Amino acid sequence: MGQANGRKSIFITGAASGMGLETARLFASKGWFVGGYDVNGAGLAALEKELGPDNCIVRKLDVTDKDAYEAAVADFGDATGGKMDLLFNNAGIGAGGLFADMDFADNLRVVQVNFIGVLNGIHAALPLLKATGNSLCFTTSSSSATFGMPGIAVYSATKHAVKGLTEALSVEFKLIGVRAADVLPGLIDTPILPEGAAANAPKEGMFRAIPPVEVAKVVWKAYGSDKLHWYVPPELVELDKMATNAPEATREQFATTGPLAGLLAQAAEAAKNKG
Repeated sequence: MGQANGRKSIFITGAASGMGLETARLFASKGWFVGGYDVNGAGLAALEKELGPDNCIVRKLDVTDKDAYEAAVADFGDATGGKMDLLFNNAGIGAGGLFADMDFADNLRVVQVNFIGVLNGIHAALPLLKATGNSLCFTTSSSSATFGMPGIAVYSATKHAVKGLTEALSVEFKLIGVRAADVLPGLIDTPILPEGAAANAPKEGMFRAIPPVEVAKVVWKAYGSDKLHWYVPPELVELDKMATNAPEATREQFATTGPLAGLLAQAAEAAKNKG
């Protein structure tokens, strides 16, 4: 286990792959001490080997286990002298399908990882964040937090919750000298995507496939900024504005041109014939 020895430090969940892995690499290249946490033990071992054991601490962690999360934060604090410059709540899972057809247990697991896991992390890390000047609590939300996305309804709901939590805490945490912000990524080419999704994505526009290193770059920029919401790619902010200003029009656009438009039309026709 490495020691920070005065270096700035970042605690990253979901660090074994995708956006978390790229963030760990980027911050390590900038001279930061990295805490990497994931359920993927093999991926963490590879990360530790890549960064060097003197530059990081890695630990297998299920973010839904609050006791385990608190123990991981305690170990991190031992290595950093009780400091944490940046908490990156990044771990997340997805489950797709029509809500009426999905196994309810799968939906609950998404809530547990994507939202309860974030609550666990912020609560556990807050003493270290408070003890560190200019610290940042940074969380992965999603473009699906701009408007509720059909086909990933519960996932989308958890990301709306993350966005709302971040907004509230960005105000509350001013009282204790901690900043809060989030990133709303679009289609990021990571293992969470269904097979072939990135290859079949549009080549242009807000839903083009984006390499995960672009999110890592945003995490780096966010540490030096007071900006609240970060969109990757940036044009996703227009979807957020549209959903706020014209929710009914946004709803109709998803229903008529979105990926579920065909299924919705079939369901309507079936209901008509049944009637």
